[in-house]
Amino acid sequence: VQLQASGGGLVQAGGSLRLSCAATGRTFSSYAMGWFRQAPGKEREFVAAINYSGGRLYYADSVKGRFTISRDNAKNTVYLQMNSLKPEDTAVYYCAADPSRIVSAHSYEYDYWGQGTLVTVSS
Repeated sequence: VQLQASGGGLVQAGGSLRLSCAATGRTFSSYAMGWFRQAPGKEREFVAAINYSGGRLYYADSVKGRFTISRDNAKNTVYLQMNSLKPEDTAVYYCAADPSRIVSAHSYEYDYWGQGTLVTVSS
């Protein structure tokens, strides 16, 4: 599976962005998908995950109520809708695929990673 993340950019605090992650390969619909982020000087952290069918979602407390993860298996794409953005959301955002089909917040569960897309939130 190859993953290509897009949709990052510069936005003011309180604004919104939608990230997309397009996957190649016929097995996308059997993978759980996750979004992680890494801010400058910090470790990579979990943001959100969705199981293979889209029926189970999981969010980090820091983004709960502001971010929404979704997927379209017909388009081999997972999305991250980010609303009410804060300067502390500034980071490189990565999408990842987990062949175990269950949602996980642990990066070691994910076998495939996209290249990352930069989100910058100005105050």
